[in-house]
Amino acid sequence: MLIRRIREPELPAAMDLCWRVFQEFEAPDYAPEGVEAFHAYISGAEQVKRLTVFGAWEEGKLLGVLAAEGSHVALFFVEPLVHRRGVGRSLFQAYLAAGDWSRVTVHSSPYAVEVYRHLGFLPTAAEQLSPDGIRYTPMAWEKI
Repeated sequence: MLIRRIREPELPAAMDLCWRVFQEFEAPDYAPEGVEAFHAYISGAEQVKRLTVFGAWEEGKLLGVLAAEGSHVALFFVEPLVHRRGVGRSLFQAYLAAGDWSRVTVHSSPYAVEVYRHLGFLPTAAEQLSPDGIRYTPMAWEKI
């Protein structure tokens, strides 16, 4: 598996992967306005360009995406066929290696809370609902 930063021309394919996986695993837990807000976020070219985006590839196929703004993970999606095969962990480790983060935060979707727990994140507050309909649990990872 190859893990590297995604280049700007590859961003549409990365956001497509995020959208497809979101629709399957996350959207059922959201109200329609939350689904619309997520789609608007990943469709905003300028805001997506501000993210540091890592991709995991195998045999030329994009398998997973982790995008962050500084020490905050904004997007983290892996193709369903390779769930539980270390793709997400490899992406997270590449992200950690690329920065000198002592603390990393995320607003985890309901579906991903256990995924983040397996990576060492802990909830910092109860689940919340943003005004635009996004359900999330604030979580943090801290370097030991």
